[in-house]
Amino acid sequence: MTKRSLSLALALGAVVLTGSGAAVVAQSRQNWTTAVVEKDHGHLLGNPEAKVRLVEFMSYTCSHCADFARNGDQAIKLAYVPNGRVSFEIRHLLRDPIDLTAALLTHCGDPAKFPENHSAILYAQDEWMAKARATTQAQRSRWQFGTNGARRQAMASDLGFYTIMERRGYSRVALDRCLADEAKATALAESSQSDIATYKLQGTPSFVVDGELLEGVFTWPALEKALGSRF
Repeated sequence: MTKRSLSLALALGAVVLTGSGAAVVAQSRQNWTTAVVEKDHGHLLGNPEAKVRLVEFMSYTCSHCADFARNGDQAIKLAYVPNGRVSFEIRHLLRDPIDLTAALLTHCGDPAKFPENHSAILYAQDEWMAKARATTQAQRSRWQFGTNGARRQAMASDLGFYTIMERRGYSRVALDRCLADEAKATALAESSQSDIATYKLQGTPSFVVDGELLEGVFTWPALEKALGSRF
């Protein structure tokens, strides 16, 4: 986290603590860091009634999204979310079958598990993308035949997703069940297409604050500056 992020966090906390009214006092005492709700096939971290609503549209096969996860996610969770004045929603802009496979795995189980599932997949992106580039014709063929669930299970096996998620405490049976969830897969794909049309999204990561797409903002330093102007 940068010094600017820390300073802003302290400033935001001061604003809440010096506010009037029982609701403001209650909000100042609530630590929203671990609050996670699934919302319209995305996940919202923090206070659902936050004054500032930040939404990230991301893809698991996007290298810039992995960079943002490493540099921006923690700063947002530590400096902006805890006092309840900013919520952070993560939504999926699906680009390819690998992306959908990863998204289904991050959604597996209790919504509270999503943030760490999300980080686990993105932090290991270099490793599993290297495996994807090195796949054989036989492996790629397995990704194109059989049921959709079987195809995604083949990808998860070849790219090491099972290993990543088993370290998170998941069983192979539970992961297979999530990968075969066709209703969830369809919902995620439809939500992605709807978001693209609604916000005119052209790439990842893209950021929307209070319903407004931030043009030309694709990195944490640029987003941090844009958030700072809201206070």
